[in-house]
Amino acid sequence: MTVSPPVAAAKQPRRSLSRFRSSRGRETWAGLAMMAPAAVLLLLFLIVPVLLAFTLSFTNARLISPNPPRFVGLDNFFRAFTADPVFLQSALNTFLFALVVVPVQAGLGLFLAVLVNQRLRGTTFFRVVFFIPVVTSIVVVSILWRFMYQSDGLINSMIDAVTFGALKGADWLNDPSTALGAIIVLSIWQAVGFHMIIWLAGLQTIPEELYEAARMDGASRWRQFTNVTWPGLRPTMVFVLVTITIAALGLFVQVDVMTQGGPLNSTSTVVFHAVRKGYEQQEIGYAAAISLLFFVAVLIIALIQRWLTREKN
Repeated sequence: MTVSPPVAAAKQPRRSLSRFRSSRGRETWAGLAMMAPAAVLLLLFLIVPVLLAFTLSFTNARLISPNPPRFVGLDNFFRAFTADPVFLQSALNTFLFALVVVPVQAGLGLFLAVLVNQRLRGTTFFRVVFFIPVVTSIVVVSILWRFMYQSDGLINSMIDAVTFGALKGADWLNDPSTALGAIIVLSIWQAVGFHMIIWLAGLQTIPEELYEAARMDGASRWRQFTNVTWPGLRPTMVFVLVTITIAALGLFVQVDVMTQGGPLNSTSTVVFHAVRKGYEQQEIGYAAAISLLFFVAVLIIALIQRWLTREKN
């Protein structure tokens, strides 16, 4: 039996469509297989902990307790704002830390990026020098600076040598008036190199032709910066501000290593207070509530920053 030409022509597109669907199906399954490990890790270490923290924040759960958790509603949240002065102090310390660190670190990083973006001999060396603290463990850096901040440490010895004994350095980490400032200085020094690299990457995306046109118009260096460099850095600025803010609000390691929240809770932060409540005092339900409040605060601040730095037509 022979197949007429019209019937054979009709079967050919059907075979092509079937092969196409089979190929698309194999690609889909291959993509799902490659995505599965990341999806499982994301589920186990992000989604499940977030849901668990959200659930525990409405209970009186303790880390080690023979009694089962009991639902307490919004009591943990009311407690944070009405019956826990350490939480309010921690929130204030966190806000002050971010208020200083965000503009200073962003501005200093931009200044260093502009300096090392020059086509001069030795700029690569300075890029490496400024970036070394970033790749050094923050725990190691905090321990070293804790020794430097001691009453007989390097910083006070330098003050004594420079002023010929006229000035005496403070006991930086044991004085409530200087402890948070000492941690601020350390944090800016340690992380400014990272944001210098981000700013530097943004600077190198600006076309050189724009600077040549500005120079032909007689623009000074400052006019070149305000009219060419700064507008070209707007996307980079948004990224730098958001990342610095999130890191500043999440301050923990420096406090844990150097001061343990003291003296007199002058360096306690929201994250440190949550960890202390959850693991040292085993109030895991209350710690989950603090973590949820912290998450909401960071989200709101990041959205406000994004809105303030948006492109305006």
